[in-house]
Amino acid sequence: MNPDWAEKDFYEILGIDKTASGEEIKRAYRKLAQKLHPDANPDDPKAEDRFKDVSEAYSILSNAEKRKDYDEFRRVVASGGYPGGGFGGFGTGGAPFGGQNIRVEDLGDLLGGFGDLFGGGGARTRATGPRRGADLQTDLHLSFDDAVNGVTTTVTVRGDAACSRCHGSGAEPGTSVTTCPTCGGTGQVAQNQGLFSFASPCPECRGSGKRIEQPCSNCRGRGTEVRSRNIKVKIPAGVKDGGTIRLRGNGSPGSNGGPAGDLLVKVHVAKHGVFARKGNDLLVTVPVTYAEASLGTKIAVPTMNGSVTLKVPAGTPSGKTFRVRGKGVTPSRGKAGDLLARIEVVIPKRMSKDEKRLVEQLATYDDDSIRSHLEV
Repeated sequence: MNPDWAEKDFYEILGIDKTASGEEIKRAYRKLAQKLHPDANPDDPKAEDRFKDVSEAYSILSNAEKRKDYDEFRRVVASGGYPGGGFGGFGTGGAPFGGQNIRVEDLGDLLGGFGDLFGGGGARTRATGPRRGADLQTDLHLSFDDAVNGVTTTVTVRGDAACSRCHGSGAEPGTSVTTCPTCGGTGQVAQNQGLFSFASPCPECRGSGKRIEQPCSNCRGRGTEVRSRNIKVKIPAGVKDGGTIRLRGNGSPGSNGGPAGDLLVKVHVAKHGVFARKGNDLLVTVPVTYAEASLGTKIAVPTMNGSVTLKVPAGTPSGKTFRVRGKGVTPSRGKAGDLLARIEVVIPKRMSKDEKRLVEQLATYDDDSIRSHLEV
């Protein structure tokens, strides 16, 4: 934890209520980050400082565990339980707490796990370690056939990427990057406040742990730039509408040697003119004539790969569904689905005089008892 938390209201920085949901926090951050990003304000140092504050606020509030610690820390500060205000009478001078001597390293347990806040009585700092980059998300629209059979395609993503000039080092090509002499490469320095010792970002290197003698002329030492990238993505056979493909390492670059985030590709599948899909089963409606349904027939039914012959028994009613095993979607993993062929008896809307005469003749053989069960 950072002692600056006592002075920083992350909720106010993001312009949100303290009861804001995770989605509300994300929306507020994205709106401010886009407005304050250094690339959008090249000549405004105040915007860059605000961008850093917004990023810090989001990194804490978007993490449920860090947000809980932050809220608890602020609560303790508001109640006076902070160096100088005393934890129930325990001040920075090492006075007894309730008549007992308390070790500073025990205060983490007393305050609900504030282990990162207290330095155990010494000048302990925690190094700024590698940080994983943020995940990015994009949408991909596929045809029904490509979703069923699988396809390799390209998506375009715009966001933070390693600088194309310095390749992420932050230094102008041909110049060197050295270890920060102030923090020794840890990215943090200790601040002693009486009995307590706090770790805060190094003011010399701003927490990076390195010194850049000549910043990159393209990214101005950040190591990243906002640009569009074309990324090849292999879509496995059988992907479903709304499914997400994770491309590891294709998100935003990490910091301090941390890995890049992932790219999440959300798939949207177009409808098909013949088939519908339910899980890995394919559904198709097969029209037959009254004569075919009455007398029985063999018909060709389409699949995603050719056609199959389906035997329709005599007397098949409209709505009857036949299952053809293994002729549905074959996913890259798992069992193939089936083809479900639903019979639909088609009644002609218009008939010739001869057809009408034959149907009238057929009607003389109809059995009126088919509706006897409706009599009350």
